[in-house]
Amino acid sequence: MERPLAGHFSVEHSARVVTYYRYAVERLMRILGGWIALTPEISAKLLLGRHVWDNAQHADLFGRRLLELRERAQTSTPASPALVAMMDALEGPDDPGQTVERLAGAYRVFKPHLLALYREHLGRANLVYEPPTRRILERCAEDEHRHIAAAEVVLRHLAATPVARERAAAWEDALRRRLAEAGGATGEGVPDAEPAARAARAEGSAEAEEFIRLEALGDRWTMPEGLGPALAAVGPALARGESQGLREWLDDPAAWTPETESALRAAGFTGSRVVAMARIGGERAVKLRLEGPSTAATVLTRWRSTERGWRLLALELLRVDAAPAA
Repeated sequence: MERPLAGHFSVEHSARVVTYYRYAVERLMRILGGWIALTPEISAKLLLGRHVWDNAQHADLFGRRLLELRERAQTSTPASPALVAMMDALEGPDDPGQTVERLAGAYRVFKPHLLALYREHLGRANLVYEPPTRRILERCAEDEHRHIAAAEVVLRHLAATPVARERAAAWEDALRRRLAEAGGATGEGVPDAEPAARAARAEGSAEAEEFIRLEALGDRWTMPEGLGPALAAVGPALARGESQGLREWLDDPAAWTPETESALRAAGFTGSRVVAMARIGGERAVKLRLEGPSTAATVLTRWRSTERGWRLLALELLRVDAAPAA
């Protein structure tokens, strides 16, 4: 049986596409790395840290392959200005409360796109004279498949409310539109990424489950004597937006504002829980999560132990996720 030595791609075309791939994965690596410091949830932080390394390896593999394709090594080229703008948008959610958007954009939009591109390229690359490129693509596709599977477990864990799921879906739709307008990472179109992404999501991930377990372990702080009862009283009062249950704990009554009271009452929260605690000198910074049937919020509180017991020095309402309009 004769095998044609010519493939679907010329050397020049292959080199150009590899520079596009390298731009995409190098930029993604930098985005994921920058998000680590912005992300409070341990499960997501561990996920990002693990995958930054993999994407760095992908960028290096593509970069070294360029030299073999008679191109300058480690060159990154965006396929279009529109792709650069799309990547800027992907990087955009930088609020600590936007972890769901960050993960949805990277792992439900861009990484499935890369996986689809790699598999499409593998289907067209010549088996005889392109084995180096094929090996790189196979390695990258395998990693992206694994990343999508792990991220889906963490996303389902973090997007536990209808509001969070609505936010994720809206952000995914916006990014998909921008990706399509840019012509994808190579400028040659956007192959259907859903079949491969769906298969990856269905697999689950023991690694991601371990990240979630470690996050749960991190919730078990050593509670200073007397602070537990104070939080047990203040948390439900915050959830209800009731000033009466708070004032006996406030060191400064001005810390509780009418604006905060109004926002919490309107949200309709039904419960509260401690999600983070840190020691700052003799004080404690405690982050509370307020939750309702379709709403959630984060409140940062600061406490000091005094002769009268633990006193609430300050509180800040970081974010309220309101139910989407009908």
